Amino acid sequence: MKRKEGFVLREVCGEKVIVGEGLGAIDFGKLLSINDTAAWIWNQAGEQGDFTVDSIAAALCEEYDVDLATARADVDRILTQWKELGVVE
Repeated sequence: MKRKEGFVLREVCGEKVIVGEGLGAIDFGKLLSINDTAAWIWNQAGEQGDFTVDSIAAALCEEYDVDLATARADVDRILTQWKELGVVE
């Protein structure tokens, strides 16, 4: 998987949001508000380029005090949502 081109993380009024820029803005047409951990996952996805649920979950375990099973379930859930919204492919 990878982040879809044209989507960026911004801070708006103290909230972290994923927004579309350029053609992404036209197709997306909304802000996706996310929490700090989701923002961290978004940034990891950008750093890794092509990534998997497992690669992000492993990095999450290194960054936070969480077991692999929980991290994997959480990462899988959020990436599934992002894929449905069209911000990752």
